[in-house]
Amino acid sequence: MSIAIKAENLSKAYQIGQIGTGTISRDIERWWITKVMKKEDPFLKVGEINDRSSKGESDVVWSLKDINFEIEQGDAVGIIGKNGAGKSTLLKLLSRVTSPTTGKIKLNGRVASLLEVGTGFHPELTGRENIYLNGAILGMRKQEIDRKLDEIIDFSGVERYIDTPVKRYSSGMFVRLAFAIAAHLESEILIVDEVLAVGDMDFQNKCMGKMEDIGTKEGRTVLFVSHNLTNIRQLCKSGILLVNGQIQSKGNARNVLDDYTHSSTKLSSNGFVKNFSLENQHILSGQSLKMLLKFQNDYDLNNNKVLVRIRDERNINIIRFEINAPRRKVHNLRIETEPLVLTQGSYHVDIGLTDQKNTRWIKNFIEVGRFALTGLDTYGVGRIFTNKMAIITPKFDYSFED
Repeated sequence: MSIAIKAENLSKAYQIGQIGTGTISRDIERWWITKVMKKEDPFLKVGEINDRSSKGESDVVWSLKDINFEIEQGDAVGIIGKNGAGKSTLLKLLSRVTSPTTGKIKLNGRVASLLEVGTGFHPELTGRENIYLNGAILGMRKQEIDRKLDEIIDFSGVERYIDTPVKRYSSGMFVRLAFAIAAHLESEILIVDEVLAVGDMDFQNKCMGKMEDIGTKEGRTVLFVSHNLTNIRQLCKSGILLVNGQIQSKGNARNVLDDYTHSSTKLSSNGFVKNFSLENQHILSGQSLKMLLKFQNDYDLNNNKVLVRIRDERNINIIRFEINAPRRKVHNLRIETEPLVLTQGSYHVDIGLTDQKNTRWIKNFIEVGRFALTGLDTYGVGRIFTNKMAIITPKFDYSFED
């Protein structure tokens, strides 16, 4: 199998605050060294990883640092990580939207990408004209685009407005047309950022089905960034986990997702929780969730209330409960829930602290961890329900009557 994408020592640095070096002479020196001599920028050699939770000393941060990977042709790869991990930066580098500070990217084939809403569209052109514009950018002839035109318009569902300037489109219409163009034009590599979340649920499901066809039937390479871990699990064979701009894990998608969801989550020192872990590493629908929270420096809970909240991947609050805390310093808090009759999906755990009357926040909710819940054929109907269809799968009795 040939290699579709190869990244070698790929890094991207950004300067916080003032963009220039501080003097015109140094700006000219930077231009001469980087553009003419094709060497590394000497003013970016000292920098820090992009950890948003802590204040750094340098005005240069590495959004990505020394990234190395190979992706085979026809593979579907999920790129996951917290906000600020470098996912979108990586996709922009691969899409040639921006250039790396150091390192190389090798692409075998044409790239179609769906990044931020409106990227690659000319606002004054109509939807139809933008289809031809994007096809021309990919190097396609007009006759090739003509053959795909009806299929693109039909998939997008915006036929009524296809001859309207796209500056009048809603964000949902933008995404619909942009995905239809990226998925149907003849590129060897498709790159999709989490912008799909703007679309409605039916269209998201339609896009997931199309991306599966692209990989399995058409043999094209797909890179997919999403916080929806269920979609990553469904679509992708391989995965890359980014943490603070560096690769923490890569390989089989399920193993990478396990690293992300089941490992202990180290929290920054500005929180009151030091560490969160799940005692039962693999959660099945109908099982209890066992959690262990370690507090910072024997934290004094001071007779307040500990609030626990569980959200799904759409940020809908599913479960919330309160615990009366003692007036003393504590090391750990162990929690075991009742059996969770939830559908298959990814869930977030938040911890907060309020006074006894819930009138004042002592500590606002902070996300301490995530877990993936594997669904079961709860009702014996031959299918597993996901949280796209429902949230709760309760037990119930029934009877048919003539």
